Amino acid sequence: MAALIALAGCASNDSLSQQYRDGNEKGFIAGDFQVIEIPEAERGEPVEFEGVTETEENVSSDDYRGGVLVVNFWYAACGPCIVEAPFLEQVWQDYRDEGVAFLGVNTYDQPATALSFAKDNGVTYPSVIDVNDGKVKLAFVQVTPIQATPTTLVLDRSGRVAARVIGQLESPSILATLVDGVLEEKMP
Repeated sequence: MAALIALAGCASNDSLSQQYRDGNEKGFIAGDFQVIEIPEAERGEPVEFEGVTETEENVSSDDYRGGVLVVNFWYAACGPCIVEAPFLEQVWQDYRDEGVAFLGVNTYDQPATALSFAKDNGVTYPSVIDVNDGKVKLAFVQVTPIQATPTTLVLDRSGRVAARVIGQLESPSILATLVDGVLEEKMP
């Protein structure tokens, strides 16, 4: 009887098992694509974080106050992260002169891998290496769900989450529209 229960457990229909059976094992569970905009009156507290980038630079939430910040949670072996990397870079290049900053949060890799990914994919904005202690992700999880990798957040000038994109960006225009909306908001 115990063997039957164990076998039944192995035959579960979870996403990773189904990927294996279908022969398209990705090794991660992708989230369904969702875009969530949060009205100004419903935004929570500002996110307070600090970390170290792949080039050993210290960064914190204080460095970005007063400007719009786009935060992307990613790691190098994540297929959707690779696909969306040029979209993020395009929006970064289009908006960097308008007071918009970008910061990646690498949740899995060491600095050398993150730097290699950036070089291979033309990414020029920094990423916090959060694999060792997860403090940056934890700071964001306290104010908004991080349900899948990748997840992209747009923070307003006060450091509050104004929009969340769950899953792979399908085009740069989606993120550009979200950034435009936050840029149009009056300064606090």
